[in-house]
Amino acid sequence: MITINKNNMEIGIIGSGNIGSALAGHLTKLGHRVSIANSRGPESLTELESKTGAQAVTVETAASAKEIVIIAIPVRAMVHLPSHILSASTATVIDAGNYYPSRDGKIAEISNGKTDSEWVSKVIGHPVIKAFNNIVAQSLAEKTSPKESSNRIALSIAGDNNEQKRMVMKLIDEIGFDPIDGGSLSESWRQQPGEPAYCQDLDRDKLKIALQVADISNRAQNLAAADEMARPYF
Repeated sequence: MITINKNNMEIGIIGSGNIGSALAGHLTKLGHRVSIANSRGPESLTELESKTGAQAVTVETAASAKEIVIIAIPVRAMVHLPSHILSASTATVIDAGNYYPSRDGKIAEISNGKTDSEWVSKVIGHPVIKAFNNIVAQSLAEKTSPKESSNRIALSIAGDNNEQKRMVMKLIDEIGFDPIDGGSLSESWRQQPGEPAYCQDLDRDKLKIALQVADISNRAQNLAAADEMARPYF
């Protein structure tokens, strides 16, 4: 049985962009031992280390975290991760990324129906939980709310390991968002770019509806539209 000792979790974050940085701040405030890494090395993270309290480390060290490893990098960079470390890990690995073809290049397996997180799991050799991908970084950083809040933003979580999903859902609740079970990893497309559940700051009931109304026959078209809108920012 997985349990959370909220003051003693060892969490590694790979990726120091807006999502990774926001999570580093939240998780250290909760009392977790957080390390963070990027492709440029620990020396590039001095300011972030001071701001969040997370320890700047190498990617290999972050990937070796005992309880949770959060991957918040572009999909194209997944192939450069230390798969020899991740594949042997006993930690819960969270994929917080999103696939944008114009940024990441066309990946045939995803174009042919595999979700980006299924592809990520194959690349790193470890099962993943999809989470933190369907909220904009500013909302993640600034819009946490107490559990009793009537307008609390909800986040969906997808994955095939129910115990690990419950662990991540508890963590999301502690950070300040309502966790919603989004189904299996093969259903994680429902919370990806272009879908009704993507980056809309929805509450629990509205997010459940958004996940349900997503139509797989429109998946490729919706992703293409989202990719076109995001293209100027890459």
